[in-house]
Amino acid sequence: RRSGENTVSQRADSNAGVRSQDRGQGYGGLKTLGVRELTYRTVFIASGVQPLEIRTGIHNVRDTPAHVINEFTEEELNEIHMMAQTPNLYESMVDSIAPAVFGHSWVKRGVLLMLLGGVHKKTPEGIKLRGDINTCIVGDPSTAKSQFLKYVHGFLPRAVYASGKGSSAAGLTASIGKDPDTGEFCVDAGSLMLADNGICCIDEFDKMDNADQVAIHEAMEQQTISITKAGIQATLNARTSILAAANPRGGRYDRTKSLKANVDLSAPILSRFDLFFVVLDECDPVADLQIAQHILNCHRKQAEVLEPPFSTAQLQRYIRYARTIDPMIGVEGKTALVDCYRQLRQQDTMGRNTSCYRITVRQLESLIRLSEALAR
Repeated sequence: RRSGENTVSQRADSNAGVRSQDRGQGYGGLKTLGVRELTYRTVFIASGVQPLEIRTGIHNVRDTPAHVINEFTEEELNEIHMMAQTPNLYESMVDSIAPAVFGHSWVKRGVLLMLLGGVHKKTPEGIKLRGDINTCIVGDPSTAKSQFLKYVHGFLPRAVYASGKGSSAAGLTASIGKDPDTGEFCVDAGSLMLADNGICCIDEFDKMDNADQVAIHEAMEQQTISITKAGIQATLNARTSILAAANPRGGRYDRTKSLKANVDLSAPILSRFDLFFVVLDECDPVADLQIAQHILNCHRKQAEVLEPPFSTAQLQRYIRYARTIDPMIGVEGKTALVDCYRQLRQQDTMGRNTSCYRITVRQLESLIRLSEALAR
């Protein structure tokens, strides 16, 4: 009997309801031929591999330095050197970050420094020192927090966007599952692993459960994810910066309280962020008029309103080239950082510190990373 006739006969029997035992079983294979499943192994046959940036035009700003410099053309290198000689380069680059968002210059400075990043180092004992900058934006509703996250997600090809309310500890770090083909245990990568050498944008960060927040402690400081489950013991890389957005308690930020009293975040999480930005929705007639005009111009699609000093492609090339430079801290810079850290510690001891947590060595390392990003 041919296979076509067998299929037709089985379909006729199922439609007529002759065999009652086959009812309600849904789709299946050809049982008479011994094939009971419709899942098969998938094989991809490729004749060539093409980088993503060639097709999309989006460059990964976090490639290794050896490959980056060789990929620039002579015109692009000349353009980068011309940008470096531009007066007020820092302010112009800040204005080019998220041009659709009006104001928030300090938040844009933090996003720019996070994209540039610090220098990754390794001690003689083999301990890696983090160079990525973690940033958290806390503010009232409708203050463009999610717009910054969406901008960074579109700016980098290896950026991952996640929501704190819909994410679990396994979804952010990694989980163990069974391979459907072999039946063996395997590691399923989470958002932080997928964002390796990129940025992980987490919205509604305050809505995460405490157990899920504890899971990313290691990834935020050591930039690794350790797994010991189902006979698998592995340490995976999560070299990523975290850009988080959180809402205050009750929906509005209370100025009479400290930052820790306004957000539902633990002290270990707060100490792992290098930059905190508090965005308030204040009633100012002049600012409200400018914001309303800017929003209406954006909706009217006036291109001249959204013309920043540098385009997105120019920013990507400049940041990509700047990350190949490893600035060194001089004697004067060392003295300034030590004095600043000593003053912060003294204010903390005397009770003058109004921040949400104590000044520790992590804040000194944050100052080092921010100074290196500014040097780049």
